[in-house]
Amino acid sequence: MPHPEPTPPMLPVAEALAIVLGQIAPLAGESVSLPDAIGRVLAAAVVASDPLPPFAASVKDGYAVVASDGPGDYRIVGEATAGHVPNFVIRPGEVAYITTGAPMPTGADAVVMVEESELLPLQAGAPRVRIHTGVKPGADVRPIGYDVTAGETVLPAGIRLGPAEIGVIATVGRAQVQVHRQPVVAVLSTGDELADLQRPAGPGQIRDSNRYALAAAVRAVGANVVDLGIAPDDAGMLEEYVLRGLNVADVLLTSGGVSMGDRDYMKPLFRKLGEVHFERLWMKPGKPMTFATAEVAGRRRLIFGLPGNPVSSLVTFYLLGVPALRKLAGARDPHWHRVQATLAQPLALDGYRPEYHRAMLRWSQELHGGLGGVLATSTGNQASSRILSLRSANGLLELPHGEGVLPAGATVTALLIGEL
Repeated sequence: MPHPEPTPPMLPVAEALAIVLGQIAPLAGESVSLPDAIGRVLAAAVVASDPLPPFAASVKDGYAVVASDGPGDYRIVGEATAGHVPNFVIRPGEVAYITTGAPMPTGADAVVMVEESELLPLQAGAPRVRIHTGVKPGADVRPIGYDVTAGETVLPAGIRLGPAEIGVIATVGRAQVQVHRQPVVAVLSTGDELADLQRPAGPGQIRDSNRYALAAAVRAVGANVVDLGIAPDDAGMLEEYVLRGLNVADVLLTSGGVSMGDRDYMKPLFRKLGEVHFERLWMKPGKPMTFATAEVAGRRRLIFGLPGNPVSSLVTFYLLGVPALRKLAGARDPHWHRVQATLAQPLALDGYRPEYHRAMLRWSQELHGGLGGVLATSTGNQASSRILSLRSANGLLELPHGEGVLPAGATVTALLIGEL
């Protein structure tokens, strides 16, 4: 029998996450076309080279006027429309019809909206209009640089690009943008008991679900996946699989083989190839989780040795792996979003470890006297092997350890792992 190793301490999740994030530098930037930039994180600030608008423009349909003229009857000397520069000048006693967004004619300094005007009969063949109200200089005129000034930083580095940000970049004339490279994640399942979906499970085997669930979770974060398949419980072959992953990916996710048994080969292998930073978490589910780093080809690679139980594997990836991928991708704040949630039913606490309880979160207008709030409904049996406890779950309730039961109506914090 092998000599048992000393039992490593259990780290609180917040402490473990700080260690993980402390090992990460964002990946280098690359230039991509604007349509390919959605969901990516800016690696360099976007600075406007020109003012917007580049000319004084009308805010409304109406008449370009000399403000000092005031109300009265005026000759219409031209028409200014969007996309065309007026080829005439407005002098005192004259006006021009103008459309929204059109450049202001030289000489005009304000716009009277069309509702404050009345067309008059032609006089000597010339169109005329009655202006009913006076305006101040600059009224309903968008001056040069009103929206964006030349040299202004319109988007700082480190923000995730959504539709509005893509529009901002297009507005300042950029067809290409610098974003952080998307992380590459290698996913490996381990264990003789696992069968791939491509063949029937043999005696004593179960189907491998972890690899598919983790790969889907990785893609949902916006990273790329390398599928390493299933490695058997053989130390030599495991090392070959792990080295293959470390050579092609920024992050290696393994599931299984990180407990304290004599056939749990992953932790000794991680120590051989790199540095193990922690081996156990003070949480439920997912206590036997290992985090390590290895220097390969001049770059640091992250290794997450996740537990073999399906729920433990996915929950620990959500808690530590997802923020790690966000920081690699350049996000300024990689942490999870938290909300306050009200329990729909009583939940028993674990006496030894904080629990991340899978739950369905939804907005309920009936909470808090009709003001509304987030209602949390448990997904049921929370056994770490029961993958159905993650079905439809969009939140992880952060339950403290202790004795007793949290009553229905109690308020807890919840990590959002899906759309609310």
